[in-house]
Amino acid sequence: MAAGLTLRRVDKALDTALVWFRRDLRAEDHAALFHALKAAHRVHAVFVLDRDILDPLLARSLKADRRVEFIRDSLVDLDSQLHTLGQAHGATGAGLIVLHGHARDEIPLLANELHVQAVYANHDDEPVALARDAQVRGRLSQAGIAMHTSKDHLIFERSEVMSAGETPLATFAAYRNTWLKRLVPASLNAYPVATHGSSLVPLPERWRGGVPAVAEIGFESTNLQELKITPGSVGAQALFEDFLQRIHHYDQTRDFPAVKGPSYLSTHLRFGTLSIRQLAREAHRLASAGSKGAELWLDGLIRRDFYHQILHHYPHVVSRSFHAEYDAIRWEQGRQARQDFAAWSEGRTGYPLVDAAMAQINQTGYMHYRLRVLVAGFLVKHLGIDWRRGERYFADRLNDFDLAVNNGGWQWAAGTGCDAQSHSRIVDPIAQSRKLDPGGKFIRRYLPQLSSLSDESIHAPWRASPADLSAAGVRIGSNYPSPIVEHEAARARASDRYSAAKAHRS
Repeated sequence: MAAGLTLRRVDKALDTALVWFRRDLRAEDHAALFHALKAAHRVHAVFVLDRDILDPLLARSLKADRRVEFIRDSLVDLDSQLHTLGQAHGATGAGLIVLHGHARDEIPLLANELHVQAVYANHDDEPVALARDAQVRGRLSQAGIAMHTSKDHLIFERSEVMSAGETPLATFAAYRNTWLKRLVPASLNAYPVATHGSSLVPLPERWRGGVPAVAEIGFESTNLQELKITPGSVGAQALFEDFLQRIHHYDQTRDFPAVKGPSYLSTHLRFGTLSIRQLAREAHRLASAGSKGAELWLDGLIRRDFYHQILHHYPHVVSRSFHAEYDAIRWEQGRQARQDFAAWSEGRTGYPLVDAAMAQINQTGYMHYRLRVLVAGFLVKHLGIDWRRGERYFADRLNDFDLAVNNGGWQWAAGTGCDAQSHSRIVDPIAQSRKLDPGGKFIRRYLPQLSSLSDESIHAPWRASPADLSAAGVRIGSNYPSPIVEHEAARARASDRYSAAKAHRS
């Protein structure tokens, strides 16, 4: 037995390692977990409910934050996955250490207490996360502990997809074409975590209390269960299996918010409850077999990589326009702008599809992707309000909030970002309403006061006859507002605003 133990010790570089979970709440096909299990004889796992992230939410009175509850319930699922993985290899009692504190402090302290030689984590390239990781890495280094990080939540990241001249690709079409050429089967291979599960160790006794309830960290329960959102890998895999039955029609259904067209996986992708490699592998397989729906959905996954590499190469986009000339735009300020922003955020613009979309995000934390473009364009182009204000509003309310994707989407809609065509992208919200929700089904779901209007009148209620309004029980200016802005006048102001900014730059 002693000789066997000696041989086992020789084939691994480390005695003890710690895996730090962040935006990757699953055990299957997990890069950092795989590398740690392969390198060390003993592996612990930890997640920190980071007060640097949570305290600002509490300070803004966002106690009922669905994302916190989603994370918490996903941690319960992850803890179970780790227990099952260890048990399958005879390593009973494995699980997840859950801490509540400042990660920059908690990770070095825990690594020292557990006497680990290395901490393993997956990349997170958001500026705040990079600063946090630099602090942790420095403190670990002082203690003689290494920190290893891996790519995990993207297929290609950072500088992996570049132009022939090794410069960043700043248009999606060019990025997509290069991404597809760069793709090889190995890019989508899963990490065989299960083959090394025996390295997981039992939870130390002091951390066997389980995952704290949201109330224990100062938050409140939300309507997550009422919305039938199932966190964790269990929920993610169920959604993906359901979507695979519909993916071939995705190109025909994805644009209509009243239709079950999207995958609804964006929150799971954001928190890594399933592997991006699994999704891209299946989408690429089906697209290669001729599925137009799968091809279009794969484009969405590629766009996610695209926005992340934009953030990596152009970090100024967090606070400024991608195209510098649009930093000169004179956005509306003052009392009227504040009133208009409140009307937009509360769904009181008088444009039903815009208002229904805002009701959706406020009630559920989700918004259909086409409606995100519509409401963003309305705020910026029709109301002349700085895109950063809308971006922050989405950041507070979207279950799937991802800095790179949210920023990329808002800058695209505002005409300040990649592939910008600001003057030609001032859409008529009534025309969009008729196109995206022709029967008014989505509008009726979120604006029940308009439900008795005809399919024609529901897109512009103020244009309906008094008799039709009365019959439908709609009172313009009372139970539904008049439009706060007129489209053609707003179009002209937006065009002037962007032209003036470009002239100022030149």
